[in-house]
Amino acid sequence: MPKFLLVEDSNLVIKILHHLLKDYPDLTCDVAQNAAEAKAIIEKNREDYYAALVDLNLPDAPNGEVVDYCIEQDIPTIVLTGNFDDEKRIEIQKKKVVDYIVKESRFSYEYAIKLVRRLHQNKSIRILVADDSKTSRKHIANLLKNQLFDVVVADDGDTALEMLQSDSSIKMLITDYNMPRMNGFDLVRQIRKQVEKNDLIIIGLSADGDSSLSAKFIKNGANDFLKKPFSHEEFHCRVLHNISIMESAQEMLFMAMHDYATNLPNKRYFYEKASEALEGAQKTNREAFTAILSVDKLEVLQDTYGIDTADKIMRNLTELFKSALSRFVYARFNDGEIAAILTGVSFEQAQRLVSSLIEHVENHIVILNGENIPITLSAGLVKVGAGSVMQSCSEADNLVYSAKQGGGAQLAV
Repeated sequence: MPKFLLVEDSNLVIKILHHLLKDYPDLTCDVAQNAAEAKAIIEKNREDYYAALVDLNLPDAPNGEVVDYCIEQDIPTIVLTGNFDDEKRIEIQKKKVVDYIVKESRFSYEYAIKLVRRLHQNKSIRILVADDSKTSRKHIANLLKNQLFDVVVADDGDTALEMLQSDSSIKMLITDYNMPRMNGFDLVRQIRKQVEKNDLIIIGLSADGDSSLSAKFIKNGANDFLKKPFSHEEFHCRVLHNISIMESAQEMLFMAMHDYATNLPNKRYFYEKASEALEGAQKTNREAFTAILSVDKLEVLQDTYGIDTADKIMRNLTELFKSALSRFVYARFNDGEIAAILTGVSFEQAQRLVSSLIEHVENHIVILNGENIPITLSAGLVKVGAGSVMQSCSEADNLVYSAKQGGGAQLAV
């Protein structure tokens, strides 16, 4: 579990932060209430902490000595301060801190906890910095590494484009305008031919005095623009703001494409992705099969155990479906139904796969209202011909009806 170090002498502040941490069960912290405790904890358990949240003024370290110590230990450090003015802001920004937070309201402490959690999430986000200036490239990379981002670099636009094409894990590009071989504008234009704004964030940079550069970058497909030189604070705000927008957009897309009750892909996802899978199979002369699997006697179960019975059953079986069908396009099709497009397999292999899943479900324990309930599936399997996905689903569904009429817990082909 991710752990950070909280260095704070106020019992009230510690209590508030511990209360807020209850909303983040994936996050925990150790507490030191003075400089001596903080140093002793770090010396003993340095590797345990990915970040530190540190009060700037402690009784035995009134001038930010613990902040300096944490930075020396390469621990990304967020500063808490009780008083603040422009002079203090400049003083803090000279230190290699992640951010500073004024202790003035509940919102401040909520922001502090979210930022600490954000740092841990940043570890999984890869950012590409493209800049022909070694000094600028290194400076930007260091700013990002201080926020725990995974950073890779390129010294020109062509190299950056090649890296993006070979590494789909890159989620953000920060690119300078003036670069040899391919400038920032051309790089953005090339990228946007294939990658949407919500899949890759692009922030343009330039020290050029042309005031229209910002508009040019954004009109060519960049998400944002920063003029050099920029403050550390502005840079981090822009980066985190754009990542937040991307994550919100991806979350909305996930919600649109997945079933709320089970997080399984939904019918919308199925029809969109199934067509792509069939198109790919046809191009490579591979066969494709549509399978529909349906919970037997669902109406009887709902009459006995309640209207949300289908959701409870499908939630219980979710891992079985994922394990059996993760290589294929599949989705929760209706209340008690799963649909799948099976490509890259023979008809015999498809039959074995579906029959095996039926057997696993029959041997699986489902608990409804405290009772162990036997659940079985009936299934239909058809080869996809020249017709549409919808047509093959209809044919498979007719076979499901035949399987249920034959007693259920079986595959009809």
